[in-house]
Amino acid sequence: MPMRDAPPFRADHVGSLLRPAGLKEARVRLLGPDTAESNLGPHGNEELAKIEDGFVRDVIALQKRVGLRSATDGEFRRRSWFSELTMTWEGFSATRQGASSPFSWRNEESRQQDFTVVWVEGKIRWRPSAVVRAFEFLKANTDAEPKVTIPAPPVVYCFAGGDPGVVGSAYDDVDAFWEDLVAAYRQELAALTAAGARYIQLDDVAIPFLCDPTYEDVFRSWGSGPQAVLAEYARRINQCLEGLPADVTVTMHQCRGNREGLWAAAGGYDPVAEVLFNEINVQGYFLEYDTPRAGTFEPLRFLPAGKVVALGIVSTKGPTLESADHLKRRIDDAARYAPLERLAVAPQCGFASSVKGNPLTEADEEAKLARMAEVARDVWADA
Repeated sequence: MPMRDAPPFRADHVGSLLRPAGLKEARVRLLGPDTAESNLGPHGNEELAKIEDGFVRDVIALQKRVGLRSATDGEFRRRSWFSELTMTWEGFSATRQGASSPFSWRNEESRQQDFTVVWVEGKIRWRPSAVVRAFEFLKANTDAEPKVTIPAPPVVYCFAGGDPGVVGSAYDDVDAFWEDLVAAYRQELAALTAAGARYIQLDDVAIPFLCDPTYEDVFRSWGSGPQAVLAEYARRINQCLEGLPADVTVTMHQCRGNREGLWAAAGGYDPVAEVLFNEINVQGYFLEYDTPRAGTFEPLRFLPAGKVVALGIVSTKGPTLESADHLKRRIDDAARYAPLERLAVAPQCGFASSVKGNPLTEADEEAKLARMAEVARDVWADA
């Protein structure tokens, strides 16, 4: 069997990786501490950018060393997974202080802190992106398939507070907001593909939140129920993706929240699977599956031919290394619902959705990535 030559690869990771101590120290020294109001977007500091270059080269080497066929820059230039993009464009500000979000970070005991709130303070307009500049450096410094991650369009709407948050901001009409947001995404994707990006991932928490019944009243307060919101998400994502070159692979990562070991939602994919797999025009999915909070593999029965799911069965939330046998059993379980050739293995999320990162070490991270590659070689002849 020939080696699989299109992403997502049989062993692939979501995007973010733990920032080394030296990189975090340099960021504080040159930018000052990250506060609720500071350093939320691109920094523009040339000295820090050169330091980041060196650490990005190191993390590219790590991914090659463990046997991965794609590479990201670890999101090393970002404070968080989503703010680098939105804070580049016109029309947005954000805060983690004194704001009220319907979504919260939790652990097994209780609610811990609110989400960041995005404010739509002006008309949304695309500007040349720090994400594109970061991708250009990645592409020039790897012989693997360079992968770029950006927040999915529904994330922006969701973090802005849905209809109530959008209406009465710079917009009196939600459709006008979506039209400007879609236009900005189309320009961003055009700039990325012009720079050579052929593997683009949309990181999304908005759709998994629709699977959590505790948030149902939130979506009803936005003027419609979860299914209507899901249909709108699918329509707007597809609008953003129209016209991409035929050789571009787009995947979606589905996550219930991942911040320093915390999470934000629970519930299986059952309420969204048919739409997610069959009405959104992407080629692959990274699905969180590291805890029972994500439900069973049964929704994979809706996965159509030609699409691949990377099973997020390796946890980034802690240091415990999954055994190869455990991962193989989980893959076998998933293959009861979707053919093995349409599956791959991945972590459930990134290792560092924000600068601080999850509670494990770089050695733990490397061991988990290497274990994924090992299992993929054992399970799939085309790995």
